[in-house]
Amino acid sequence: MIAPDPPGIRRRAFPVNRLARFGWAALAVYVVYAASLLDLTWTRFVVGLDNGARFFDRMFPPDFSANKMALLYVGVRESLEIAIIATFFGILLSLPLGLFAARNLMPVWVTWPARAMIALCRSFHPVIVAILFVKAVGFGALAGILALIVASMGFIAKLFAEAIEEISLKQVEAVRSTGASFMNVIVMGVLPQVLARFTGFGAYQLDSNLRNSTMVGIVGGGGIGATLFTAFQRFDYDFVLTILIAIISLIMIGEVLSGWLRKTFQ
Repeated sequence: MIAPDPPGIRRRAFPVNRLARFGWAALAVYVVYAASLLDLTWTRFVVGLDNGARFFDRMFPPDFSANKMALLYVGVRESLEIAIIATFFGILLSLPLGLFAARNLMPVWVTWPARAMIALCRSFHPVIVAILFVKAVGFGALAGILALIVASMGFIAKLFAEAIEEISLKQVEAVRSTGASFMNVIVMGVLPQVLARFTGFGAYQLDSNLRNSTMVGIVGGGGIGATLFTAFQRFDYDFVLTILIAIISLIMIGEVLSGWLRKTFQ
């Protein structure tokens, strides 16, 4: 039972947190200071609105001519190929990496290198990785595929490891008690508990790679991003709008397909 407050003393419903107030005030001061260093002024914003209006005016109407649609088809097809291939190999490599990173199944000397590898893959944005691979293997779809494989490994392997660490070890121990080998324990004791989540992770990664394939193409990784960058360089803004419409449609279709996959296999 809570003792009543002494007479004459009123307790605040929401006590003042002076440390939190000081933190918010310091954050506000820093935001103003950083904005002054970056030359974030209202004049530049107004001028940018005017430039943006003229830019959008040059984008309409979109160009759906036959020769431009042929270029668009090639770029979209290549982006789909890049996303599907990168997702396949990314998941294929993430399965053992995520298993090695699971601390409830593997010893420390195995999990630490695996988690370090995952952290390394997650350290850089796919565009930065794509630039490195463009320098290594040259312009084209191969650089984009390799960059998205690295990105997929960093994301999917981490989710795989976390899903495995959340399983019930009773089923694993039951399979081990039969004298099953390590691979049989994984197949019969681990995979049935995480297969539905793995399917959802894979569907999400495919959707993510569809989006990222447009970005890596801008830096030379092939796909529709390369077509978009070329159109910008030629000031072909009506074709730029056509490409943007195609990218939005592609992402929306990928979102629908990934949702269907998650509902079907979960």
